[in-house]
Amino acid sequence: MTAAGEMRQYQVVGRKAATDENPNPEAYRMVIFAPNPVAAKSKFWYFMRQFRKMKKTTGEILDCVELVEKNARTVKNYGIWLRYDSRSGTHNMYREYRDLKLTGAVSQLYNEMAGRHRCRPRSIQIIRTATIGAGELKRTNGAQFAQRNVRFPLPHRTDSAKRGAKALSDRTFTTVRPTTYLG
Repeated sequence: MTAAGEMRQYQVVGRKAATDENPNPEAYRMVIFAPNPVAAKSKFWYFMRQFRKMKKTTGEILDCVELVEKNARTVKNYGIWLRYDSRSGTHNMYREYRDLKLTGAVSQLYNEMAGRHRCRPRSIQIIRTATIGAGELKRTNGAQFAQRNVRFPLPHRTDSAKRGAKALSDRTFTTVRPTTYLG
C-alpha cells in the first residue's frame, strides 16, 4: 500500500463465510485508514489473519463505507497511537498533530514517518486515534499553537508582484532601499 495523497477512513465489516455448521458467523468491524476501498479491504484481511483464523478465501466482506468528518471547519488536536517496524525492530509510538480532519492528521503521520524514520506505509499500524483538548497536549510543538492568544504577525513584508509588474517599484533599478517594516 502506498500513501499517495490524502488518506481516507473506512469502516470495513466482514465475517467468515457461512457454512452448514455455522450458518450465521460472528461479524467483525474495523476502522481502517487507506487511500482507497481496495486497500482498506486488503488491510482488513491482513489484520483478520493476524487476530482470528480467517482469511479472504474463507471469509466475506459485508460492508465497506467511507467515514467522513462531521465538522471539518475547525482546527483540532489529534493524538495517534501507532506501532511500526523499523530496520532494528518493532516500536510503539504516540504522535500529536493539528489538522481540520482526522484523515489529514493521519496523512501528516504517514509523511512524517517516511521522512523522519524512513518507514514504509505497509509497516505502520495505527492502534488508536483521539481528539485531544489543548490542556492535554504532551508535545510542545502542538501546544504552542493551541493557546487562545496565538497570533501570526507579518513584521517584514514586501509589496507582492502582480502579473506583468515589478515587485517593489515600476523601475528595475532605484536609489532607495525597499521598506519592509510596516508596523
